[in-house]
Amino acid sequence: MLVPSRRRLRIEVWIVLGLSLGQSAVYSVVQLLDKLTRAPLAEGTSTLNRSQSSREYFDLTYQLLDIVFALVPVMLVIYFLTEHRPAGEPGASAFRKLGFNFARPGKDLLQGLGLAALIGIPSLGLYAAGRALGITTAIIPSALDAYWWTIPVLILSAVRHGIVEEVIVVGYLLDRLGKFGWSMPLAIFASSMLRGSYHLYQGFGPFIGNAVMGVVFAWIYTKTRRVMPLVIAHALLDIVAFVGFSLFGKAIGLG
Repeated sequence: MLVPSRRRLRIEVWIVLGLSLGQSAVYSVVQLLDKLTRAPLAEGTSTLNRSQSSREYFDLTYQLLDIVFALVPVMLVIYFLTEHRPAGEPGASAFRKLGFNFARPGKDLLQGLGLAALIGIPSLGLYAAGRALGITTAIIPSALDAYWWTIPVLILSAVRHGIVEEVIVVGYLLDRLGKFGWSMPLAIFASSMLRGSYHLYQGFGPFIGNAVMGVVFAWIYTKTRRVMPLVIAHALLDIVAFVGFSLFGKAIGLG
């Protein structure tokens, strides 16, 4: 098996983050500065799922393309984490290495449900506190028009976010930072700060909340070596937010 040098791995990490969540973090900081220099942060809004065309099937096409292409960096990560051996010798599966498979569906689902409850309920309180303190924008989970495909697309979007964030920011990043010689607490801190930073466009409250979530998720991953429960928990949280807002937001005076 060929072992890449630390320099090569550093370049690899910068490429992966530059194509995915590192890029999102840079845009998020710029968007935050834009909102801060326009008006008080409490008067700003952050829309998570936007309509991209007034024409129904073009909007659907754009939404699906966004979801598919957002998963390309995940496939790049899977490729990098797969152990490449001489021709004829099978390499170790990156899916198994990350625990991103269906080896234990029942246990992963139960852990995912528990994590979603652990993170979701306090997040509502943190959002309310952030709004009251004026450090969080009004968050609109979905601004899609009501079509037959709206709910399925929102569910796919939620699953996409769960896969991209947990595979890259937890599974991949902790693996690579460990190979750089970073201590586990420092690697967890870096992972959680990255997670918080690409949510900064929503305000400082979501930055804090997602950073704490990042610490919890990364710590659990170090104990289980499975990213699947994290993906399930993250997807469930987003499904409840996206679909719940789409179905009931206007009825309860939101949006």
